Amino acid sequence: MSGQFEAIVDVDRPIDEVFAYLADGRNDPQFSPRVLKIERVPDGPTAVGTVFRSTVKDAGMKSAREFRITTLEAPVTLRWAEISKNTVMAREGGYDLESLGEAKTRVRIFNVLEGHGLGKLLIGLALSAARKDADAFGQRIKSAAEAAIPAR
Repeated sequence: MSGQFEAIVDVDRPIDEVFAYLADGRNDPQFSPRVLKIERVPDGPTAVGTVFRSTVKDAGMKSAREFRITTLEAPVTLRWAEISKNTVMAREGGYDLESLGEAKTRVRIFNVLEGHGLGKLLIGLALSAARKDADAFGQRIKSAAEAAIPAR
């Protein structure tokens, strides 16, 4: 079983700068409290094939995660796929960005979650929690991006 959650938020910053901020997955801990640490491999600009390795904490348990960038079309589309093997994982996810003017960007984030092994029993709970938090997650992205990117 799999399912999707998503959030849409308007960020009061230009699309190019919001895209650059989000494409650098090392910024994820600024808006995702579950991400304890993260690194980019190879260290350099994010490109198709770049892998982000992280340690996350979900439901009190730590796990290692690896996501590979599968699509990068600046400044509008970023896609990833989880390549680590976890009970509940993001088969695919991404950001879609749309310019709403000179200094405003609409951001849509989504993840398609699926369960493996025991995760097939847990996927419903994981999806319910992710969907419940989706709007707050979007607001955390907005706040973090606006704090990190200077206003013009």
